Amino acid sequence: MALIRPPAVTDSAPRTGPGRAVALLVLVGIGALIPLLGPSVAVHGTGQSAASDSGAVALLRAALFAALSVQVGELFTAVLARRVPNAPHERPSGWAPFAAVVGFAAAAAAGELAPHGHGSRTGVLALVEAIAFAVAGLCALSGRPNRQAWPLAAVILAEALRAHPPTEHTPLVGSGLTLVHLTCSALWAGGLLTVLRTLRRWDGAAAGAALLGLYARVAAVLFAAVTATGLLSSLRRMPAGSVLGLLTSTAYGRVLLAKVLVVGAVALLALWARTRLRQSPDPLAACSPARVELVALGAVVAVSGLLTALPLPVKG
Repeated sequence: MALIRPPAVTDSAPRTGPGRAVALLVLVGIGALIPLLGPSVAVHGTGQSAASDSGAVALLRAALFAALSVQVGELFTAVLARRVPNAPHERPSGWAPFAAVVGFAAAAAAGELAPHGHGSRTGVLALVEAIAFAVAGLCALSGRPNRQAWPLAAVILAEALRAHPPTEHTPLVGSGLTLVHLTCSALWAGGLLTVLRTLRRWDGAAAGAALLGLYARVAAVLFAAVTATGLLSSLRRMPAGSVLGLLTSTAYGRVLLAKVLVVGAVALLALWARTRLRQSPDPLAACSPARVELVALGAVVAVSGLLTALPLPVKG
């Protein structure tokens, strides 16, 4: 949960200026280095080896997660905004069609990099994801953007199945955990992004404070679900008796530990923002934790993509 004070505007569209666009491009570039360079850094000194294309796979997964979060977040925020009394009609321009293109390209390319290409189980699921992103993009351009929910649900389901092949112990349990984890993560991160963009369009604290309050209540539940499913998923792959050792001796464990630390930082920022929402005379005054929290969530997305490209710990 995070908040930001919208700047005063004199016309219907806020002036962003080139500086904001440049800053965004720089952050995206830095974020891309995490999955690209992460595999070689993570395996250093562990005795493990990363696949030659692991950096590319990690980057594609991160792009897919980011695209999914943007689209899910826009749908989520639209639902919240409809519940705000006397909410302004202005909305930020939709990024869903562009996100659909990114998601389609990332899923299709990931399928090509899968063993045996699109003829494998992973490749087929990647093809399903690519088709679902394409359908979601068409829905976003239509007069019924809410229909994106169905193809996006297909993306999440396909990704949950991909992450847990039939050779894994109780794969349906793992897929169920991933389904909940990915859904809640996309709602949390994507919702934050779109809420902040919406507040920039709204001129007035009353509606903005109401939207933030709605988001804050749901975000607390989403965080609890993300934490619980993430913990259970980790314990399935790293038994409780060996977790501490695997966190430092394996590439997967090291990246998982980094993800936990970043999520913990996000939680502290969200708590800070929530406190200011309750105590500050101006509920929209907590702009500092909002921007940092959004950047930190971007890092979580990048690390999550990296995590999917690393070899799993060998259970002893």
